[in-house]
This record gives sequence, structure tokens and C-alpha cells, in this order.
Amino acid sequence: MEKITDVTVGPCECSKYIKPKRIHYKQNGVEKIWDAMKVHDGVACLLFNTTRRVFIFVRQFRPAIYINSVATEVRDGVETVDTNKYPASLGMTIELCAGIIDRDEPPQNIAKSEISEECGYDVPLEHIRKVTSCRSGVGTAGGTLHIFYAEVTDEMKVGPGGGNPHEGEMIEVVEMSIEEGRKLILDETVNRVHGLLFALLWFFENISYKDS
Repeated sequence: MEKITDVTVGPCECSKYIKPKRIHYKQNGVEKIWDAMKVHDGVACLLFNTTRRVFIFVRQFRPAIYINSVATEVRDGVETVDTNKYPASLGMTIELCAGIIDRDEPPQNIAKSEISEECGYDVPLEHIRKVTSCRSGVGTAGGTLHIFYAEVTDEMKVGPGGGNPHEGEMIEVVEMSIEEGRKLILDETVNRVHGLLFALLWFFENISYKDS
């Protein structure tokens, strides 16, 4: 998963996932321009395995994180990244199990599917608890993220997880103890996103599991 080579950068002319837009508007009579994207809404789920008292996260390579962590150079008219100088680890993240809402189903159903695909657990819908919804990427995207919480057991494990290979996903399932999860909140050496931080803080505020 961390063997990244032949990185080039170019314009985004056609995408299934984002639609770049330039917005012209007036605010209090002042003409303004803002560049943004139309995106899919998403789901994210904090998973806690009660059998072994561990959080279930996912680790994966995020090109957007990587490209914002490196310097590019133009070689023969092509913008490139020197992967010997900038390793793939710069783009690796620890995240909640998550996915986009790209079909006409309730967010809870999407969350169930993502839990199965990414982490390998078959969780009944009634065990997937809605925490809240919020906006994400307000500067450029502004989509809605639906955040869930689910407790799983080893008996619910039905597969290895790892994502959908037909969609090119390469996902590693990561388990962390309660104390490791607590430390992760402020660990700036790890690329982690706001949804994960919020979910962990919510867990420690609302769920009664203790460290011992």
C-alpha cells in the first residue's frame, strides 16, 4: 500500500466524484467569486469491538493529503513528485470507516455496507447508532457527513475487510486500545481527520467504557 511511484499532477477535467464550480455572487452589494466543488455526501462510523475492547479504524493512502504534503516540480512539461524524496507515508491516514453516498439509500444503510466492505463486520442496522450530521470541507466542498457509532463483536466478523478491490480500494484495518484511541486525538504525528477526532471525543464523553 505504501509503494507509490510515477506521481504526476494535471487538471481535473472529468470526475465521477467532484464537479468543480466557480460561483459568482454579491454579498451586501459587493461582487465576489468563490471556487468550490459539488460533491457526494458521506457517512463515517466509529466502531468499537466489545469482545477485545478495541477501536476499529482504517488506514489508507489519501492522494489529496499527499499532494498537500509535498513539493512538485515540472519535468519535460509534466508536473511530477519525486517519490524518493517524498514517501507515501506522508499521505497515509488513520480514519473512521467511511464512504460516500452514491446511491439512493438511507445513510445508515450505506454505513452498514461500508462497515462490511472496509472492516469485515456484519452489523445489524439497529446496532448502528446515529450520532449527528455536520458539514465537511466548508471552504471548498460543503457536503454533509453523517456520523454513526456501532459496537461489534468478534462473532460479527465475516470477512477480512480491506475495501472493494474492484474500485481500487486498498485499506488496512487498524485496531487500537481505548488508551491508544485517547492518545490519537492529540497525536499530530498521525494524519487524522476532524470526523475521527469528534467521534473519539464523543465516545469518551458518552460511552461508559473505562480504560481498565
